[in-house]
Amino acid sequence: MAHTHSHSSTGIRLVITIILNFTITVAEIIGGIISGSLSLISDALHNFSDGVSVIISYFAISLKRKDYSSKHTFGFKRAEILAAVINSSVLVVISIYLFYEAIMRFQNPEPIKGALMTIVATIGLTANIIGTLLLKRDSATSINIRSSYLHLLTDAISSVAVILGGLAIVFYNIYWIDPVLTILIAVYITRESFKILSDAIHVLMEGAPPGISIKDIQKEVESLDEVEDIHHVHIWTVGENDVHLEAHVNVPDMLISKSNVLGEQIEKMLIEKFEINHITLQFECKQCKEAGLVVNSKH
Repeated sequence: MAHTHSHSSTGIRLVITIILNFTITVAEIIGGIISGSLSLISDALHNFSDGVSVIISYFAISLKRKDYSSKHTFGFKRAEILAAVINSSVLVVISIYLFYEAIMRFQNPEPIKGALMTIVATIGLTANIIGTLLLKRDSATSINIRSSYLHLLTDAISSVAVILGGLAIVFYNIYWIDPVLTILIAVYITRESFKILSDAIHVLMEGAPPGISIKDIQKEVESLDEVEDIHHVHIWTVGENDVHLEAHVNVPDMLISKSNVLGEQIEKMLIEKFEINHITLQFECKQCKEAGLVVNSKH
């Protein structure tokens, strides 16, 4: 029941965040058009992408909870990872657009109503702070929600920059600060997006989870008396916090019942020391001709 309640409360927080983001988007687009502020419009586009990212996150979490089937034996655990890729890719595309618009604004500067720009950006900042706080807890355990959380966090930071820019325009008539802020926002968005993209693509390419060394696994498993060696190791992440390992273990000729006891011992070690939660071991007695630690799957 507690687990179900946790999913329900996460869903409610995501829905509230979605409403906040689309409200800010409309307000900032209207405010940006009236005030003539490109950085405010860029902040609105960022907020729109935030709303879309949270919607994707919401549906990804729903898909993740679907039961396994004969067609999807792992279920939809990677829905969250795919959502993180989509979210981050959208932000990169938006950043490119912002770079282009900022350069155009440098070439063709326009007057800006700094007071209106500051007021609207302050409203956006308030909503972004609320959204960030709503997603902070879940962002620690989900790469998908973390991508949405970072969307909101970067937008809160960009809102602060827009507010400061608006004040500079009000008091000092520094109109060039608007495209400069737009470029800075775009650079920051791109940087954070590539971090998430890198992590998510690593998972989709079935890379070994960061922080887990196959050499360390080999050392621990081969320290057991009845293990001659471990080889043909494959380790990958299916979904968030779901690490799988399969390997061949060379042992002396022994009864199946004895290998079962040894298998339980190895599994317990791998779970406790490496947090690997799905383990498949194939015991053999000098069966593999090529017994390297990591070998192509065709072997």
